[in-house]
Amino acid sequence: MEENKRPEEEQNIPKSSPEETNPVEAPSNKTEETSNIEDSSMQVNNTTANEDNSASNEFSSRIPLQELKDKVDELKAKMSKHIIGQESFLELLIVAMLSDGHVLIEGVPGVAKTLTAKLFAKSINTEFNRIQFTPDLMPSDVLGTSIYNEKSKEFEFKKGPVFSNIVLIDEINRAPAKTQSALFEIMEERQVSIDSQVFKMQPPFMVLATQNPIEQEGTYALPEAQLDRFLFKIKIDYPALEDEILILSNHHERKNVLPEEMMKKVIETEALAKFKSMLNDIQVETKIFNYIAQIIHQTRKHPHLLLGASPRASIGVLTAAKAFAAIYGRDFVTPEDVKKALHPVLNHRIVLSPEREMEGMTSEEVVDMIVQTIEIPR
Repeated sequence: MEENKRPEEEQNIPKSSPEETNPVEAPSNKTEETSNIEDSSMQVNNTTANEDNSASNEFSSRIPLQELKDKVDELKAKMSKHIIGQESFLELLIVAMLSDGHVLIEGVPGVAKTLTAKLFAKSINTEFNRIQFTPDLMPSDVLGTSIYNEKSKEFEFKKGPVFSNIVLIDEINRAPAKTQSALFEIMEERQVSIDSQVFKMQPPFMVLATQNPIEQEGTYALPEAQLDRFLFKIKIDYPALEDEILILSNHHERKNVLPEEMMKKVIETEALAKFKSMLNDIQVETKIFNYIAQIIHQTRKHPHLLLGASPRASIGVLTAAKAFAAIYGRDFVTPEDVKKALHPVLNHRIVLSPEREMEGMTSEEVVDMIVQTIEIPR
């Protein structure tokens, strides 16, 4: 009997509805759960990305360098329209200005040394004077002199052409040593002492001096003490063939209009002072200090050098490296910034041994040899 009842009981068991036994629904629920998980993970990723972006923005805005970078890029673009193929030269001039340094420009006649200095001065809203050095030039012709005033019965000091913001000294090696030495105080201390009076120079103050390395007759080589006053020595070479073609094309299209008349100011004096103050906040790690010091120290004991670089050169490399970092929008110095500053800072401060000089070796080659022996900080 029990066996007979079992089939009946099994027949009376309610069958599941199609909705309950549909095998498609389970994957649908899993898909929804997976979708929810993905959505939540995307939200987490977006939140993390936003946090990263905000952190990046906070890092990049630690020092507001964007305006400085934009102005430098604009200055380069406008100068490059008239000075073809000298991008590195233009960048070094900007770095020297931000570093409060002076520049010695060396190159054969006709490579736009004077023109570049004029256009650079005009791009900054400052005063500009040019002094042509000659063998008969006296210190008073540069600095100024005291003249007796008959009305006031007193001597009055008449300032010379060096009292300006950007001073171009053409062919500095044409003047005798006594005239060259008149620039010592004004370049280093930015003041002139005459007749027991001290006259301060108005910032910004920058000396751009040119010299011709070919002609030796009727010239007076700058002494080492004078050379050391210049932050950079920039060597200008002939332009490449493509650049010279472009120079000819631009000259033809100008229709005899001078480049100085076409150049417009880019940076105001107040903005320049603000940009200079930003360099004080550029971050420099201890390993960068060690890197610079090791390079400079090696110049003092290198067998190819008769004279190494002084601590002033170390400071010059550091200051220029900070300016390089700033114009590229970075608030920290990298080893690449240091390498960019080495050649223009050191090539006039180190002296080759007579043997290496006779072999035709250059100071830049020795600097590169030294850099290869120093471990790059990471």
